[in-house]
Amino acid sequence: MEKNSMKAFMEYSEEKFTKRIIYKKGETTAFVLNFLPGQSLPAHKHPGTEVYLYVITGNGTIITDGKESEVSEADLIHVNREEEMSFKNSGNEPLSLYVVLSKIPSEQYAKNV
Repeated sequence: MEKNSMKAFMEYSEEKFTKRIIYKKGETTAFVLNFLPGQSLPAHKHPGTEVYLYVITGNGTIITDGKESEVSEADLIHVNREEEMSFKNSGNEPLSLYVVLSKIPSEQYAKNV
């Protein structure tokens, strides 16, 4: 088992957004993206993987395939492997996203128990 504090990965930079890796295990990685107001992540895709985002703190705008959606603290977002996404901190406070890029080993791991 590994235990970490999310707060340890919430580091901001005046120059640009930051990315702090928490875990990298096999084909799955988890990290925190940190944005000061006005900072953004350019448009990109994640071929072959699913993307799950959790807004830890702040308010922002996610753009998927050109469609804008406002997000705020405690929102959960899924972006599929085909969608192009970008992100911007459109709020007035720092914003942090917990991100998981994942592939499941088998369908057994994707069932409710």
